[in-house]
Amino acid sequence: MTTASTAADERIAELRGEIDACDAEIVRLVQHRLAVSQEIGELRRATGGTRLSLSREQQVLARYQDALGPDGATLGLVLLRQGRGRL
Repeated sequence: MTTASTAADERIAELRGEIDACDAEIVRLVQHRLAVSQEIGELRRATGGTRLSLSREQQVLARYQDALGPDGATLGLVLLRQGRGRL
């Protein structure tokens, strides 16, 4: 194996470690988001409110799409479904 190849392999391993750390943080944040979303749902139901707010969901989807492009809306929808369940 050449020195350049070894250096590249080492750098790839470092970068993969960074991705793993990012993934762990994303999972932690999603879990927190789900807990907050579920609490909101419980409060809404306890006060006679509806299960969801379509205008709020549209805001969330728009924010994800604006930040991440078309696939961002898909990600936002997955997060919304996780928090409130399927309709």
